[in-house]
Amino acid sequence: MEKPLTQHIVPGRAPLSLKEYEKVGGYQSVRKILKEMPPADVQNLVKASDLRGRGGAGFNTGLKWSFVPMGPEAAKPKYLVANADEMEPGTFKDRVLLEGNPHQLIEGMIVAAYAIDASISYIFMRWAYKVAAREIIKALDEAYEAGYLGENILGSGFSLDMHLHTGVGRYMCGEETALLNALEGKRANPRAKPPFPQVSGLFGKPTIVNNVETLCCLPHIINNGAEWFKGLSKTQDAGTKLYGISGRVKMPGCWELPMGTTIRELIEEHGGGMQDGYLFKGLLPGGASTDFLVEEHMDVPMDYTSIQAAGSRMGTGTMIILDDQTCPVGFVHNLQHFFAQESCGFCTPCREGLPWVEKILLALDRGEGKPEHLLTLDFHTKYLGPGNTFCALAPGAMEPLQSALKYFREDFERHIHEHHCPWSKAKVWQPSI
Repeated sequence: MEKPLTQHIVPGRAPLSLKEYEKVGGYQSVRKILKEMPPADVQNLVKASDLRGRGGAGFNTGLKWSFVPMGPEAAKPKYLVANADEMEPGTFKDRVLLEGNPHQLIEGMIVAAYAIDASISYIFMRWAYKVAAREIIKALDEAYEAGYLGENILGSGFSLDMHLHTGVGRYMCGEETALLNALEGKRANPRAKPPFPQVSGLFGKPTIVNNVETLCCLPHIINNGAEWFKGLSKTQDAGTKLYGISGRVKMPGCWELPMGTTIRELIEEHGGGMQDGYLFKGLLPGGASTDFLVEEHMDVPMDYTSIQAAGSRMGTGTMIILDDQTCPVGFVHNLQHFFAQESCGFCTPCREGLPWVEKILLALDRGEGKPEHLLTLDFHTKYLGPGNTFCALAPGAMEPLQSALKYFREDFERHIHEHHCPWSKAKVWQPSI
């Protein structure tokens, strides 16, 4: 089984230095494109590979690049930004790549910047990733010294500067236009679209924002071709994928596997199955802002197309497991607390609706719920859904709630009828004062 993204990452071992990375083929893709491939050819190759964005949306990467104006009349400078914010609860895949092989990211960013004729690039990283930041800074210094970054790279005439920017820690910065506002030193509010960043992004110039895992795929596609990349997958969605599992499995972790690996294989073979004494109840397949899947979905392939057909989203591909001894109401309340706290407050439905949802779930968890509370929650899942808010934060927050109400509604009703959380040791209801 080929694992191009993680083949040189060894837990507990320092990442490859520049010289070590070059010995295993590092930066060959940069030499190849600068010598043999015009930017249009790079775009077409990546488009043909069917590489879909690994940050959650799953949009075709080469197609996204094609919206950037090219040619001598295009606005300059152009920017490339690596989204390394990774604040989606339950998600830690990009951290593996950042800490384990930073030169792979830098190489991928050079390829992407060349493809869109960008001369300035940024790595926008979550503030808490201290180890990753240290390794990226070290790798950037090595890449500059070796001539892979800076003016006239390898004598090609192509120049690229690359900078590390650590954010201050807001979930909203994972949304690409809010990220660009934060990078400009502004409040991290999302922007209205159009114009899209590909035309008017950072400082009003053409900009591409790609996820870390997406960018790390690029050197391997350049070196091995589109058909090779598509052949790594088990399904119609190309490549390998970094899958993660958190929750009460015996071996939580992160693995690079063929795209389309089933949920059952991930949990039972790679995750070691459920811990002794716990049964599987459900899971969020791609981080906190995805819909629950349950036992009937265990054999669904983990790819963008199949997960969507099952009623959820692939998202980041890092699943959170719900077991039979964890309260679904408390589980969802914890997520809604996070989303309410992280709302930028820009639009009314999100600013007012998410705290209201959290307050109702807290009342249910305390045994203070009323039957009409479920109707209010149902209302919010519709009116905080797609098309009713300025960005996707609130609709994403509604996905675990709406699916929990669908699959675990009886558990919500028990909180109301029994006046306490059935999973709590405290069985006596005390009315609120």
